[in-house]
Amino acid sequence: MNRAEEYTPAEIRRAGWDALKDKLGIAGALKFIQQYESGEDDYSKLRRELYEKDKVSDLFKKMK
Repeated sequence: MNRAEEYTPAEIRRAGWDALKDKLGIAGALKFIQQYESGEDDYSKLRRELYEKDKVSDLFKKMK
């Protein structure tokens, strides 16, 4: 393998993911990643507040 400075950010992520999968298996790698990707806010609460007045049909119109 090349030195880390020679990798693009995407290549670093890929190599890291491959290393995690090889060492921990897919389930273990996902558990590891979840420790760092847990988020900080309550997305469900925020979503309800953002869209509480909208009807589903209105949301579909906005998406189009």
